Amino acid sequence: MDELFKKQVYQIIRLIPEGRVTSYGAIAKAVGYPNHSRHVGNVLRNYGDDFPAHRVCNSCGHITASCLRDFVGKLAKEGVEVKDNRIQNFRNIFWNPLIEL
Repeated sequence: MDELFKKQVYQIIRLIPEGRVTSYGAIAKAVGYPNHSRHVGNVLRNYGDDFPAHRVCNSCGHITASCLRDFVGKLAKEGVEVKDNRIQNFRNIFWNPLIEL
């Protein structure tokens, strides 16, 4: 994807509040590419240590990132419970950028 897409994805992810999560698809819709959730995932292959990539999961609330253990730990520090790679109370803590921005 182009640099503008990457920049927009990073901007949205930085806005996700602590203790909340969103999906790759919700981010894709928010940047105007509703069928590009995989591209959002690809953008998240390279990011800094302080970047909140752990707040992004798939549309069912499953953590699909290769750094699962790290993400679970970061989410736990924010009060988000993960069981069997799935975020608990996903619907209640889901942050929809189209509504919340």
